[in-house]
Amino acid sequence: MTLLILGLMLWFSAHLFRRVAPDGRQALSDRMGDASKGVIAITLIVSVVLMVFGYKAFDGPFWWGRNAALVGINNILMLLAVYLFAASGTQTWITSKIRHPQLTGFKLWCVAHLLVNGDLASFILFGGLLIWAVVEVIVLNRVTEDPRQPKEDWPLKNEARAIVGTIVVFAVISGVHSWLGYNPFGA
Repeated sequence: MTLLILGLMLWFSAHLFRRVAPDGRQALSDRMGDASKGVIAITLIVSVVLMVFGYKAFDGPFWWGRNAALVGINNILMLLAVYLFAASGTQTWITSKIRHPQLTGFKLWCVAHLLVNGDLASFILFGGLLIWAVVEVIVLNRVTEDPRQPKEDWPLKNEARAIVGTIVVFAVISGVHSWLGYNPFGA
């Protein structure tokens, strides 16, 4: 449990450092130059490694297992989450409606995983990451301008790219889950 919580704390810290303590982040950048970006990147990698090892090693209560309905809802939410990531990179219609499409997709990813994983480790990991995403949106909304661009017509090719990208990435994610022994389509 300690590794899992430490990983979450590092994740929170690395992501929120620039927003919550801009003077500290600027001082680090002034002192280290571009190497400061490497420090943040390494911190994020270490946080993910700690979360993975902490999650795998955690042995706690288990409240429910997967069932067909929850798996189906999970997969729909995952498709939407992946689409929001893809759409944010191609500037589609949805990006003009949702202020933070990647963080919204990340929140959907967390909720989807909470639905099919009814154990304490999942509540700590995915619940903690969900809390981070909510906090990140609140902080971003307070310190940044709205990035959405009002526009009436969005090129259909951007929508097509986002949909194709979603299908490809979802297939890769499903393949990796199957390879690791977690069937994303079975209960």
